[in-house]
Amino acid sequence: MAHAGLPLAAAESYGGRGGFSVVRWHRAGLAQFAATFRVAREVRADVVITSVLCPGALLAAEMLDIPAVVLGLSVHLWSYEAGGGTEPQPATSRTQRTRGTLRLYDALRDEIGLARRSRPRSVSPLYGEALLLRGDPVFEYPGAVLPDRVHHVGPLAWEPAADRAEVDVVRTHLDQVGKPVVYVHLGRFFGGTTQWPRLNAAFTDGPFQAVVEQGRSTNPRPAPDADILLIHKPWMGPLIDRAGLVLTSGTTAPVLAALLRGRPLGFSPDGAEQPVLAAACVRVGLGVYFTGDPGADPSAPLRSVWRDHGVRERARELGRRLAMADSASRAADIVERVVLQRHADGAGIECART
Repeated sequence: MAHAGLPLAAAESYGGRGGFSVVRWHRAGLAQFAATFRVAREVRADVVITSVLCPGALLAAEMLDIPAVVLGLSVHLWSYEAGGGTEPQPATSRTQRTRGTLRLYDALRDEIGLARRSRPRSVSPLYGEALLLRGDPVFEYPGAVLPDRVHHVGPLAWEPAADRAEVDVVRTHLDQVGKPVVYVHLGRFFGGTTQWPRLNAAFTDGPFQAVVEQGRSTNPRPAPDADILLIHKPWMGPLIDRAGLVLTSGTTAPVLAALLRGRPLGFSPDGAEQPVLAAACVRVGLGVYFTGDPGADPSAPLRSVWRDHGVRERARELGRRLAMADSASRAADIVERVVLQRHADGAGIECART
């Protein structure tokens, strides 16, 4: 918002401190609701655009009787409208994930004092008037049917400009080591096993060096002799450009950033969206799982995908398709349509694009 020169109000100024943290989203619905309700009412908002992790903002829009558009992740996580019955399910199935999200949503409704829903099993309230997915239809399970209000808009890619001096420092280090580079971006662990022993094994006395983003990986423990460079940057692009492979737990940001640059992927998923997106990418041949039997060469999965020209070409092809999606315009068109549908005559509605 600030980069685009648009006016903004900080959530903290409206009682929302901590409410929009990705770590606390499932416990912070009331703070989300309070902040969104106060500021939307103050500015007489025509629409609320919120995250898939902000049920409180959805309920604020309902209380104010204005439409809401939900920005999702790259792949649909809840139950399909139809089809997908043969999809292998990770530890948490789509049905379990849908029911769990609805339980949180309904508990928040009760806490706020809103009436119970007439169709308690319906997932539709979670979509708002539209749910925007940042991935590609190829990520969805073959034969699955998405609800009408779910739209693939493309990556909506943005990150702050990298500091050239910081990029040069990283590149100088990588050039001195001299090995092919793997960019590693692990998401949060949801009670799973830390990946650091496997990372240390793969990048010690092996063919690759790693640049590991530690911003979302708690308690990093690189071995002293491992070819691992720890960084903490708000940008990925220049580092992925330098790498030939991206290793991730399967969260939206690094997966899309890798594909937009035509890089193949290695996956070590844990919870939340990670197993769903990782399975989708492996299914369509964009990468491999970063796993192995005890005693096996820990870098073997990385070697295999690095040398697989078919994987690289598929990553480049999907990256080109994502880059051509004109996702910002697609998203803006849907938001405008939602607002104009609510105000059929269009009177007084001004939609600004950046």
